[in-house]
Amino acid sequence: MTIDQRDKNPIPDELQPLAADIGPAAWRRPENHEQQRAARASFDGQSLVQSMFSVIIIALFVITFLVQAFVIPSESMEKTLLIGDYLLVNKVPFGQVGEWGRVMPYRDIQHGDIIVFHYPVDPSVHFVKRVIGVPGDHVRLRNKKVYVNGKPLQEPYAIHQPGSFDDYRDNFPVKLDYSGLVERRWRTEMSKYVVDGEIVVPPGRYFVMGDNRDVSIDSRYWGFVPRENIVGRPLIIYLSVNGQQSTSPGGVGRASQSARTLSHIWQFARWERMFRLVP
Repeated sequence: MTIDQRDKNPIPDELQPLAADIGPAAWRRPENHEQQRAARASFDGQSLVQSMFSVIIIALFVITFLVQAFVIPSESMEKTLLIGDYLLVNKVPFGQVGEWGRVMPYRDIQHGDIIVFHYPVDPSVHFVKRVIGVPGDHVRLRNKKVYVNGKPLQEPYAIHQPGSFDDYRDNFPVKLDYSGLVERRWRTEMSKYVVDGEIVVPPGRYFVMGDNRDVSIDSRYWGFVPRENIVGRPLIIYLSVNGQQSTSPGGVGRASQSARTLSHIWQFARWERMFRLVP
């Protein structure tokens, strides 16, 4: 091989077959190590950002469309739900029917459903109650017994305080002398919905009550729940701790607001209630 040939073809003759198989890329000079490290770091950073973005998108989707966490701060739903029960609320069943109705398992709200909803008097607050009356129902109470469309409800979940009686609360809505707990707007509107001693549930509205009947501030005191206020139904108790009672008369709080209680979980946990499905 001549000098001119070596200049034109620097690959030795004995390596020509191997070079042909490998290709010219293998004979390129390696890139600077610093550049390689910078490129890898850039790639790793982009991958991390993409992963975090994906997690955020999934979390937002779950919170917006599927489930949301709440904690029970009051006794209005005892013994079904206790103060300090942490709930995952399923937002799927009661979604507004529309385009998503073709693919999502939506259903109508039924008697006996436990629902989480925006409190009509203050939508920034969430309440949890049981559905007693759906649109068109006639509801009344006589001596604490609930009647819907003239038939007494069988309510094994309802509890009452021994020796406690209130004419407005327990004979609702016959006694319209009201109670000091009645919300002002409901006080003026209630009579429009009373027919023959029964409250008639209007279209798109629901009559709800707490299971702990003698302490629950519910539809008897502030009226109906609009359909659009309903968030979903409690699915599971994923955590339960002995907590302090809230001043909220029947509401539910965001689980993130109870970090102090969670910090003492091992001391206050009610292990027998964890991962219990809400009936």
